[in-house]
Amino acid sequence: MRKIYLTFSFVIASGLLSAQNKDTKAADKLFDRYEYVDAANEYLKLTQNGKGDTYVFKQLADSYYAIFNTKEAVKWYAKAVAQKQDAETYYKYAQMLKSEGNYAESDKQMKQFASMAPNDQRAKAFTSNPNYLPTLKGQTKLFDVSKSDISSDKTDFGAVLTNDNSVYFSSARNTSRRNSNWNEEPYLDLYKATYNSNGTISEAVAVSNLNTKWHDGPASVSADGKTMYYGSESFNEKEYTKDKAKKSKFGKIYLYKATYEGGQWTNSKPLPFNNPAYDVRNPSLSKDGKTLYFSSNMPGGFGAEDIWKVTISGDTYGTPENLGSKINTAANESFPFITEDNILYFSSNGKEGFGGLDVFKIDLNKASEVINIGAPVNTEKDDFSFTYNTNKKVGFFASNRTGNDDIYKADPVCNVQAIAVVKDAKTGTIIEQAKVVLVDAKEKTVGTQVTVANGKAAFGVNCNTVYSFQVSKQGYESGVFAIAKTDGGEVVVQALLTPIMPIITEKEVILQPIYFEYDKSNITQEGAAELDKLVQVMNDYPTMVIFAKSHTDNRGSDKYNLNLSDRRAKSTVQYLVSKGISKDRISGQGFGESELKVTCDTCTDEQHAQNRRSEFLIVKK
Repeated sequence: MRKIYLTFSFVIASGLLSAQNKDTKAADKLFDRYEYVDAANEYLKLTQNGKGDTYVFKQLADSYYAIFNTKEAVKWYAKAVAQKQDAETYYKYAQMLKSEGNYAESDKQMKQFASMAPNDQRAKAFTSNPNYLPTLKGQTKLFDVSKSDISSDKTDFGAVLTNDNSVYFSSARNTSRRNSNWNEEPYLDLYKATYNSNGTISEAVAVSNLNTKWHDGPASVSADGKTMYYGSESFNEKEYTKDKAKKSKFGKIYLYKATYEGGQWTNSKPLPFNNPAYDVRNPSLSKDGKTLYFSSNMPGGFGAEDIWKVTISGDTYGTPENLGSKINTAANESFPFITEDNILYFSSNGKEGFGGLDVFKIDLNKASEVINIGAPVNTEKDDFSFTYNTNKKVGFFASNRTGNDDIYKADPVCNVQAIAVVKDAKTGTIIEQAKVVLVDAKEKTVGTQVTVANGKAAFGVNCNTVYSFQVSKQGYESGVFAIAKTDGGEVVVQALLTPIMPIITEKEVILQPIYFEYDKSNITQEGAAELDKLVQVMNDYPTMVIFAKSHTDNRGSDKYNLNLSDRRAKSTVQYLVSKGISKDRISGQGFGESELKVTCDTCTDEQHAQNRRSEFLIVKK
């Protein structure tokens, strides 16, 4: 192990030593002159000739970062961080990833940045806000929750409503049974109750034909009501392990199959993939009866307990298949339930949640992601064994939110997925980072989002209710877009924003302010959006020649301001060149504070902003 660490340390150190050399001299000179397009081309040649290393990759990434070519920046930062870099590189990489809509990887790189520069304010701001929890708490409610009338003062869980209005669940309410050493409650039994048309549930009775002297349940019943899969203990098969020191026997949970004949459950048989080395439990049968989902800590998983599935053909079973890392983690994933429309619900304490076990879902029909179904189903306690009958539109789950494992009813809330797709009204191109505000009929703000790489912002809203989107983006006219009322499903609104075009005079092209980060010269996303308009103007006027002037306010020394403004002017020129504008049509220079627009001894923030400007003079039209 020590040898591995030493080798790793040497690799890191080697990476840190990579630097300028005779091969990079030409590219470095261009980079130092802020000629980032040409610099990138020279660095690319080195990579193509087999002379690329960590230093070259980083310089390539920084070149693209300076001219806001996010895709290429991400590509080369990814190669650069294969070996350890300085903290700032990880920060830049994170920002580019975020601009590309890759928030998960961005967060990863920000964590690396924060670990290397914990006292940096950007790091402190990142680590102080976990982000996900406020989002969870603020998401649209999917279910109303009420305590079920079949709960007892003992453990109750695993309630499932069948198509014949039967409710099967596991309970420790039989106090005549001996107590389990696990929780000092009676061993679990399977129970059956009837779901009434008014939503009440009749008194439960034990499924005596299946219950043993060990733990039994929970269960899953086929769509036709003739087949049941349920859990019981390996002691039934006289299979267990012995601990001689403790003088104890330890069994496992096995899965069993039973059939309904003559008004009762019978013919109980263990499944062939049970094993005394691990648990196999919490079954859920697909609508067609051909796939059984279950949880197990069998070998080949990702952690303690995972979700698995197995194919069924009559009495023949395939090889259990793990559902993969999208669903499973190193912690516990259990209590799967598959709906008739192929939505998988399960519980996990390894994914981002409120605390303890939370209920999650994923649509197996699509390449979708796992989502936390939110409050009030999920709490800071354990919330688990969620089931949902799609025909009757009612769900059940268990929770220990009051200190005892009780069964709760979940009634779906009618929701609509309202999606704003923000585009440029002139070109039809997607607009990222647009602000989308959802307001109700009284113009009260319901929620606010920023569009991602696909130009979309999605909100969960109530059915048959009036809403609208208020959409804004720098460089565009703001717009209000009505959302059609509907009783469910999805509503897509095309939010077309009209660009605020530059004003073209005889002397100059007037844009919105070109923003730079404080004390920085790299092109920002906002600045890129404005400069793209200048690109369009120059493409519309193919003979136009522009001279870019960059100005600062009067804060800082004359020399410093002059150098800063010159760097910004050159970054501006390089951005335009990267967009296909010929070098002989664009030039630039920084003038620092030498040409103040507003002269003042004690300037206001507004006056400083007027002085901190870019001008685009028309040399030739």
